[in-house]
Amino acid sequence: MSIQDILNFLPHRYPFLLVDRVLQMEPFNSLQAVKNVSINEPFFQGHFPAYPVMPGVLILESLAQAGGLLVLASVPDQMQDKIFLFTGVDKVRFRKSVFPGDSMYLNITYDRHRMSLWRMHGQAAVDDKVVAEGTFSATIVDREDR
Repeated sequence: MSIQDILNFLPHRYPFLLVDRVLQMEPFNSLQAVKNVSINEPFFQGHFPAYPVMPGVLILESLAQAGGLLVLASVPDQMQDKIFLFTGVDKVRFRKSVFPGDSMYLNITYDRHRMSLWRMHGQAAVDDKVVAEGTFSATIVDREDR
């Protein structure tokens, strides 16, 4: 899945689109994507100027967006006038920092879904070392702007 495909699936845009490429995807099973972290990211201006480190909440957002791509690709016919929204995170752990120049690999594993509520596990890694992981839940809802 290229960046153009990602833009067709996700509503996010710069500076909040945090997935650059999908490397592997199997509907209802797993997805692997990559986020290339650049010093040009706007959050590095303030987090932190003398020690630029990617904020943990944005690592989680990257995982959530990758999870959204897995769900959207699994049920594309159910997404007309719908949007996929984050509902929770559990058992989140941050293990290492992410710095400019890192390629962060986002690994999502489908857990289960019931009706419109989905659950998946996400793990972010740099150089084969886990930097963050957790369990995510989200739901498919009607877009209120339509």
